[in-house]
Amino acid sequence: MALEKTFNAAEAESRIYADWETKGAFKAGANAQRDEHFSVMIPPPNVTGSLHMGHAFNNTLQDILVRWHRMQGFDTLWQPGQDHAGIATQMVVERELAATGQPGRRELGREAFTAKVWEQKQKSGGTIIDQLRRLGASCDWSRNAFTMSGAPGAPEGEEGNFHDAVIKVFVDMYNKGLIYRGKRLVNWDPHFETAISDLEVESTEVDGHMWHFKYPLAGGETYTYVEKDEDGNTLFEETRDYISIATTRPETMLGDGAVAVHPSDERYASIVGKLCEIPVGPKEQRRLIPIITDEYPDKNFGSGAVKITGAHDFNDYGVAKRNGIPLYALMDTQGQMRADGLPYDQAAARAQAIAEGREAAPEDATEINLVPEAYRGLDRFEARKRVVEDVTAEGLAVMTEATDPRLGRAAKKAPVEPGEGGEMRTEEENLVPLVEAKKIMQPFGDRSKVVIEPMLTDQWFVATDKIVQPAIDAVRSGEVTILPEQDRKVYFHWLENIEPWCISRQLWWGHQIPVWFDDEGNEYCAPTEAEAQAMAPGKTLRRDPDVLDTWFSSGLWPIGTLGWPEQTAELEKYFPTSVLVTGFDIIFFWVARMMMMQYAVVDQKPFDTVYVHALVRDEKGKKMSKSLGNVLDPLELIDDFGADAVRFTLTSMAAMGRDLKLSTQRIAGYRNFGTKLWNAHRFAEMNNVFDSMPAAMPQPQATLNKWIVGETARIREEVDAALGNFRFNDAANALYAFVWGKVCDWYVELSKPLLQDDAPEAEETRATMAWVLEQCLVLLHPIMPFITEELWQTTTKRDQLLALTDWPTYTTADLLDAEADRELNWVIGLIESIRSARQQMHVPAGLKVPMLVTEMDEAAQGAWNRNEVMIKRLARVESLERADSFPKGTVSIAAPGASFGLPLAGLIDIDAEKARLQKSLDKLGKEIGGLKGRLNNPKFAASAPEEVVAEAQANLDARQEEADQLQAALDRLAELG
Repeated sequence: MALEKTFNAAEAESRIYADWETKGAFKAGANAQRDEHFSVMIPPPNVTGSLHMGHAFNNTLQDILVRWHRMQGFDTLWQPGQDHAGIATQMVVERELAATGQPGRRELGREAFTAKVWEQKQKSGGTIIDQLRRLGASCDWSRNAFTMSGAPGAPEGEEGNFHDAVIKVFVDMYNKGLIYRGKRLVNWDPHFETAISDLEVESTEVDGHMWHFKYPLAGGETYTYVEKDEDGNTLFEETRDYISIATTRPETMLGDGAVAVHPSDERYASIVGKLCEIPVGPKEQRRLIPIITDEYPDKNFGSGAVKITGAHDFNDYGVAKRNGIPLYALMDTQGQMRADGLPYDQAAARAQAIAEGREAAPEDATEINLVPEAYRGLDRFEARKRVVEDVTAEGLAVMTEATDPRLGRAAKKAPVEPGEGGEMRTEEENLVPLVEAKKIMQPFGDRSKVVIEPMLTDQWFVATDKIVQPAIDAVRSGEVTILPEQDRKVYFHWLENIEPWCISRQLWWGHQIPVWFDDEGNEYCAPTEAEAQAMAPGKTLRRDPDVLDTWFSSGLWPIGTLGWPEQTAELEKYFPTSVLVTGFDIIFFWVARMMMMQYAVVDQKPFDTVYVHALVRDEKGKKMSKSLGNVLDPLELIDDFGADAVRFTLTSMAAMGRDLKLSTQRIAGYRNFGTKLWNAHRFAEMNNVFDSMPAAMPQPQATLNKWIVGETARIREEVDAALGNFRFNDAANALYAFVWGKVCDWYVELSKPLLQDDAPEAEETRATMAWVLEQCLVLLHPIMPFITEELWQTTTKRDQLLALTDWPTYTTADLLDAEADRELNWVIGLIESIRSARQQMHVPAGLKVPMLVTEMDEAAQGAWNRNEVMIKRLARVESLERADSFPKGTVSIAAPGASFGLPLAGLIDIDAEKARLQKSLDKLGKEIGGLKGRLNNPKFAASAPEEVVAEAQANLDARQEEADQLQAALDRLAELG
């Protein structure tokens, strides 16, 4: 069947993929010819998610490795699956219920609501699978896994034992003392009313304020406050009866347990150990808290004194734990000021007794609600406003001049008004509260978009300090390799400073905690309620309503997808897995936790190698964001350019440890590469190359054919070496240079005379070209699977799919002919040099020019003689004449063993060309000077965004390269006279 004029990706891709699946090309073990296995676990996308550019990049790299190993005969498995994504999926369903006017989650109740979630999963769960198919992902979809398979309430079709595996691990770890329940500070989402992980928190710079307040010393005590410069000279001195603090969250003052200063801060040395008064709340119950020392405060930041609210700030939490300061929780699960617990007068009295040492600090201070009655039930931000108003009204705000630049632009412009009688106000009367206008980093829930609150709650934790060491040792010893090297540092940083892992979530969608409580609060951990009840005969039990963090279940992904705890054949064969391909942002959240969990559960590594890829950014280096409008949708790109072009673009830019800067222009360029490959096959078809495909590797005699066979062996070795070292970009770029440059350009062009029917080399050239193009398809297939499979099956009758064709093993030692290699590279180099000189000198493209030669050794003479016709035709050379020396106006052309020249005098206007080049050089010089000045400016380097600096450097590099080329051309012209 003749090839169409162009490759219709939109029509062909779905057809080709269906053919692969129908013929079992992706089944575990397909094309297996050796005992070695190669297994990859897909990082499970959210079950309700859609393919984004990060997925496209990640899965393209996995697919390349999987297809490459499958063709090499490894027993290969690419294990697919999806994560139940607790909070994300629950959010989708709740929004759907609201949009369709159905009862909400709480009205439905847990059982009915989770049934709705299962409905949503079955409705949309296949979306991401179909999208991965469009990308060409060669997963064994018959083994598709789901982190909630087999859970109670799962509908028909959702069978499996992943849920059982998760519950078994929880129970086993609980019984070993590796999981426990405790009250600790966690990230809390007031919208979803659940703890969330650090990965689900987006810290965003916003316009904020820092309020400065006075905490009066108890009993009216005073001290001398002295500010000194670096040399010890006194800058400012006054008597104070307060200590000044600054806060961005005034509402948390209500829960202060202390004020901390650095041990070396001389300004406060005389008042350390004394009590100060929190300047808010009913005056008759105003609380006193101690002034303590701790390494945490920075004496050079603000006043150097820090209020310690251990229940609402992660740094304060550490200070409080180190110094035995009670943790007073102020807010409920919705971010409102608490209305439960003791009445304020009783709570304040107890807190005062604790501060003065008359009562021991309780481990759990929950019942001590230090929110005054007037603030109880208020939203946290309304409470902030009220606290600021009340402190300011009492005269306990730190005051400053209205022109203080820290107040921001509006404050600076505020007019100073005269008093009621027309007289000007005194300096003191013109003071205003010190409220700094400043940028602050605000934590938001990545899905709820509300401000996250550090919250002291009862949660379940993994005692990570007891299971972390094997995960550290495995990487240090080389048992597990992390690439690139820089990401090992990230891995070690997390694990060597690890905190207890909060694994509980206050959701309904997920693996419910397998712990029951009796009326006395005793815990009974068991896989089922019946087993828990058997542990507590005669007692009424209630189950913990929380579910497990999705990172807990996905931490078991390598063994859970292979059927553990059953000792399946797949577990025996494919575990430990070979490679994990993942993003740098989940090194701790997923990679490290899989390492810890697999060692803790089965005492084995989960994988041999972790390849960590970077981020896909836009063409200017900015992170893709919906708010910026710079998101590239991979599905739209596949629609526009085809999957192969998208895949090749991503692969060509996948330099280890370096972010990608993606643009549609680059994708269009690689679509052209596919077109070039297609056209080479059309040329071959028109020359009857595929009429009789060689049964074995050709043994050519013609120099050209020997050369291209050797080049094919060279690229095979280069691609294998690159992929073996995860240098995906090197593999892609080498293939691009070989297929486009050496095959489609040079070989096709040079072969034309040899393909003539009367040429003695015609038959061997057809056989050689058929083999070379076949090898192009094989070597390109892992990166560009669709167009290669189409060409493979369309150009001639095949016994098997390209996807299951054996990967070649030939070497340069077998196929490279040194003499043919030297000769053809000499010819190509000469043609390229002549073309370059003509282009630089602006010689008209169609003009044939004479060429001179002053010297030529035997090898060069032979190469010229055997290829003269082709050199003259491709370089537009009219003749070659010997000369003793080059006349004035000749451009020299160097070649190994020969010295050529192009006499251009009279063919071009040398003076005009010089003037043109100089004008261009002068313009470039100004641009280069401006860019250098900008980049050498320390202020620009320090203040400009990283992507702006990188863009300026790239512009400079590009212009410098252009200037160098122009200068080389100008130098050549100078030789002409």
